[in-house]
Amino acid sequence: MAGDRRDTVKRSAGDAGASLRQGPVTMRDIARATGLSQSTVSRVLNRTPTVVPIAEATRARVLAVAQELGYRPNPLARGLRGASTMLLGVIVRDITDPFFAGAIEAVTVEASRRGYNVVLGHAHARADEAIALWAVLEARHCDAIVLFGDMGDQPRLIEDLAGARVPVVALWQGSRPTNVASVSVDNRAGIHAVLQHLAALGHRRIAYVGARALGDIKEREEAYVEFMARLDEPVPDGYIRHEPNEFAGGVAAFDALFELPQPPTAVVTSTDVLAIGTLHAARVRGLAVPQEVSIAGFDDIPVAEFTVPALTTVRMPVRKMVAKAVQMVLDDAQLDASRPAILQPSLVARASTDRVSGPSS
Repeated sequence: MAGDRRDTVKRSAGDAGASLRQGPVTMRDIARATGLSQSTVSRVLNRTPTVVPIAEATRARVLAVAQELGYRPNPLARGLRGASTMLLGVIVRDITDPFFAGAIEAVTVEASRRGYNVVLGHAHARADEAIALWAVLEARHCDAIVLFGDMGDQPRLIEDLAGARVPVVALWQGSRPTNVASVSVDNRAGIHAVLQHLAALGHRRIAYVGARALGDIKEREEAYVEFMARLDEPVPDGYIRHEPNEFAGGVAAFDALFELPQPPTAVVTSTDVLAIGTLHAARVRGLAVPQEVSIAGFDDIPVAEFTVPALTTVRMPVRKMVAKAVQMVLDDAQLDASRPAILQPSLVARASTDRVSGPSS
């Protein structure tokens, strides 16, 4: 009798599967194949608590047929029912920035480890697109949303995110509290470490190249000014340059610095992307790095180790930061926007920095 029943289930599943090659398998199909009610199938697949426990044999039969037919849950339908969709939404400010490639890979790995899939949206560094993406991710019933990149210039987005129906955590917004919970790096510690490294090598004429002064980047510039004041070295006019966070931005800043009457002996940049641009500009000008000018960045993106010469930089613990953000957004019942989580960076000294070869001032 039991063998006949199993054969019947297999035949029914096979018949159902044959009739469903043109569309997705539904709970109704599984109910038809197992001879059970659709409500019972739903309770098993959605792990819904029941007053009367479902027999283990019944549960096993539903799961076996679902697997045989290739059933896949519909995240949207699950979201409409209030169940977890196992989707993690990620909005990236600028996906063209090489830094975010590693961050995206890290969040995908961390989400997968927890059984989640990632829904990725690119804001193209525009507020209207970021707001539209947030609405789409929320409409798709993501269980949580992680924001990559500083959106401090987009107050409407931050305000909307703060009022979202799902948990939100932002990364790389700076250490100052915002309206949403966040994870950042100790930017001041990182800049101070690289400047202390240069000062120990004898550098005093140190210039700074930064992107737009928002969040993390603003803190890095402030830390540069603080440290130079501590050295009792007034920053000469023109030693702070602002350029877009692109390789070409580093080239433009370096060219401007070396048109000054007294150019710097070292250049610190707010990102590795800008630093790589300055390395290129130095080569084009025929300046030897680090013999004639030292160059240091911030981030430690993978290519930094392979530039010529290899780039001295500040390493951000990207994987730890992403893991912390995912833990916060998925596990914390109450996210505290007033207390950003701050992780510590570390200095990676490579061949692009060395002692001053001539007079330091």
